[in-house]
Amino acid sequence: MWLHVEGEHDTTVSSSMDYIDELVEDQPLIFSSSDAILHLSSHKLHPIGRSIAVFVLIISVLGSANGIDYIGADTGLIRADEFVYRLSLTAPPNTAQFDGIVYNDSGEPYPGVVVHVSWEEKGMLNSTEMVTDNNGSFHFERLNPGLLIVDMYVERDGYTDWFTNRILLSPPAIIEPIGFTNIDFTMPSQEEFSNSPCNNGKPTCELRTIDLRSSQLDHPIMDPSAATAYVLIGFGFVGLALIAAGFAIWALFSHSLGVLRMATIFAFFTMGHYYSACILGLVAFLLTFAVPKDGEPVYVDGVNNMSMDLS
Repeated sequence: MWLHVEGEHDTTVSSSMDYIDELVEDQPLIFSSSDAILHLSSHKLHPIGRSIAVFVLIISVLGSANGIDYIGADTGLIRADEFVYRLSLTAPPNTAQFDGIVYNDSGEPYPGVVVHVSWEEKGMLNSTEMVTDNNGSFHFERLNPGLLIVDMYVERDGYTDWFTNRILLSPPAIIEPIGFTNIDFTMPSQEEFSNSPCNNGKPTCELRTIDLRSSQLDHPIMDPSAATAYVLIGFGFVGLALIAAGFAIWALFSHSLGVLRMATIFAFFTMGHYYSACILGLVAFLLTFAVPKDGEPVYVDGVNNMSMDLS
């Protein structure tokens, strides 16, 4: 409160003067700078984070293309038989099992057919054989995963008919120690064998052959379930790519760095041709740690500046 006293000499007296004097005596008023920095928080995703989100969308496109390639088992850069063959190269030996049924041209089980399998191992040709039972079935164990030649012989009407195919044995799966391959065959009719040329160049021969290996060089016969699993992997890659894209869009709208980081993790598992999406997804994940945090101070030439993101 201020008091004004009228008189010969106007005097203004402050009732708070004593308080100020005491305050100055107890704690001198000194103006000084401090290390305190004013932070203006922003609830929007940093521009670097938005760029990473767009990058993840591009990676998702690559992952989707990879999955579509897998879905087309016999086409594209990576085919089902190539995929299984690559896995077989690193599989342990004697871990493949091969069985099936041989049918005649009428679709009935064919007993008494000699099934001879051969494969190359360390520069040597190994082979084994067995005869189909009354149900036309055969069963081989402890074979090497990979490419295999199957020869089938049957004696009929004074001729030996020889049917040859090129097949691919599946390697063990992640949760199984043995790779299972089940393939059924239909023995061509005697008429088909009689129309095939003789190996010796003569018009007639006792050993008649039908050899399909030349037509199976690009696509050897493989277990249908292995091709189905390959296609399912493709659908999995497409699904992961869509999830990654969804999280990236969510991050753009929610301005959440955590959601963006999840998007990069899903993008990592979309693989891509020659692991392109996998590598790019890892790069995007690491880049998320370079996004400035909300309200983080910026240092320029050793001077603290207030971090403001008003966008």
